[in-house]
Amino acid sequence: MTALVLVAASGLAGEVAAAAASNEFRYDEIVAVDDNRERWGEVIGSVDGAGGAKVIGPIEVVADCGADLVLCAGAGATRRRLAERLSGYGVAPERYATVVHPSASVPTGCELGAGTVLLAGVVLTAGVRVGRHVVVMPNVVLTHDDIVGDYATLCAGVTLGGEVVIGEAAYLGMSSSVRQRTTVGADSVLGMGAVLLNDLPAGETWAGVPARSLNSRQELIW
Repeated sequence: MTALVLVAASGLAGEVAAAAASNEFRYDEIVAVDDNRERWGEVIGSVDGAGGAKVIGPIEVVADCGADLVLCAGAGATRRRLAERLSGYGVAPERYATVVHPSASVPTGCELGAGTVLLAGVVLTAGVRVGRHVVVMPNVVLTHDDIVGDYATLCAGVTLGGEVVIGEAAYLGMSSSVRQRTTVGADSVLGMGAVLLNDLPAGETWAGVPARSLNSRQELIW
């Protein structure tokens, strides 16, 4: 029997469960784990209990099973901490599954790292490289030669021009867009609907059209 364990009982976990269940190479069982005891026994990603993924216990149980894993915390920094924690339990990198919704377009010549998730309607064009444990939400477009670092999060409707570089654990809000040959620094945040025309430094939060640092423009709220 082939099983998939979703680590963190989040809304993202429900979405990953749906994507994995719709894949032509279906898992026989999809479950979730979470340290919150109140979630144990809950079925996530389901309205009436049908489908979805049942939360079976705390995160450390994955160390004693051979199932595939996907980190389902919404924030990249949290996924990074979970990966470090699971490594301490002896979880090997090859345990992580890559989940790609069947409606996503991933041509030959693109690369996806272990543990990465592409949800419905995602389009990669040519020569795109996506790192490990990246979450790409519905209808994101990654154009030629983009590079997306480990643990990055690209929310629904994000669009990247060609040759964009996204740093590790960066977060791009819904419907934001990035001009070609622009860099988004590690652990940075680009707000919803923002239009990034210049490089976004590591660790900073930018928003607006065109996007600017919130440190200098406090009126830009997103």
